[in-house]
Amino acid sequence: MISNQILQNTIDGLKGITRTDLCVIDVEGKILAATFPNAEAFIEPAQAFVTSPADSQVINGCQFFKVFDDHQLEYVLLAYGDSEDVYMIGKIASFQIQNLLVAYKERFDKDNFIKNLLLDNLLLVDIYNRAKKLHIDIEVRRVVFIVETNREKDGNELEKIRSLFGGKSKDFVTAVDEKNIIVVKELAENETYDDLRKTAEVILNLFRAEADGVHIAYGTVINELKEVSRSYKEARMALDVGKIFFEERNIIAYSQLGIGRLIYQLPIPLCKMFIKEIFDGKSPDDFDEEILSTINKFFENSLNVSETSRQLYIHRNTLVYRLDKLQKSTGLDLRVFEDAITFKIALMVVKYMKYMESMDY
Repeated sequence: MISNQILQNTIDGLKGITRTDLCVIDVEGKILAATFPNAEAFIEPAQAFVTSPADSQVINGCQFFKVFDDHQLEYVLLAYGDSEDVYMIGKIASFQIQNLLVAYKERFDKDNFIKNLLLDNLLLVDIYNRAKKLHIDIEVRRVVFIVETNREKDGNELEKIRSLFGGKSKDFVTAVDEKNIIVVKELAENETYDDLRKTAEVILNLFRAEADGVHIAYGTVINELKEVSRSYKEARMALDVGKIFFEERNIIAYSQLGIGRLIYQLPIPLCKMFIKEIFDGKSPDDFDEEILSTINKFFENSLNVSETSRQLYIHRNTLVYRLDKLQKSTGLDLRVFEDAITFKIALMVVKYMKYMESMDY
């Protein structure tokens, strides 16, 4: 349904052109928009007009028109005056509002279709049939973005993003819950993942003032409409996994998750068993801050002892001593690639377990 604000803007614009006062009343007698102050005086005549067989009528010096949506009466339009010119203006105004109803209905139908497509609520035959009816291309490149915002703070985030993509009828902006806004973006043949990153940065800039509370994730590029739900699920996973392993990033792509997306799908009992086996009942939380920072820096520098010691401002022998000490307590030598991989995975598993525990509470 058309919002009252859109109706008001429409009749304000028409009045500015024609200098004729207009009013829109719904079938229950509620004034939705008006350009003159005493519109309440016409509520009762409008309700009587609703039940009459006429499509237009002059009542109390005012032209009344019925506005239909697919043969269903939606509004009564009033044009103030009873002259022939006012009649023509009223006809034009009612035609304009009827066209708005058609446009909004099509947008609603497309929005409904996209939501059901994202949530996997459609059979394959329904996808093709409804896409054809709504004039949505089936075989084009697309990708799904999810924008997580603090929507309680502002409330107009959806409209902000729609203003960015709204002019492009082949892109869809919708929401399936209170927190996340979804963009199904159509891509040109030459658009790459670097371009997707730039698009995410443009979206993030819309919320520059509150960027700390905004996270943007996107899935992989798909080539058929039926695969949109897959790109959405990937973006959904990227959003969740990104918060665990890449908490410093506002933007995360599914393709960047690496081993994190595998760990995210592990059952917690299996994770606990793995950690118990690796650390013999201990936890990386038992290591002091110095050891943990040394380990992380060692991984950052691809197990390079010289570069790690330089960046930590310590002697090479000091670093070797710390690594030897860690090997004695865990049985893992981080200078050996296989042991380093095991330790890295263990750290990520612990991080995942902590996150899941925090979500439970």
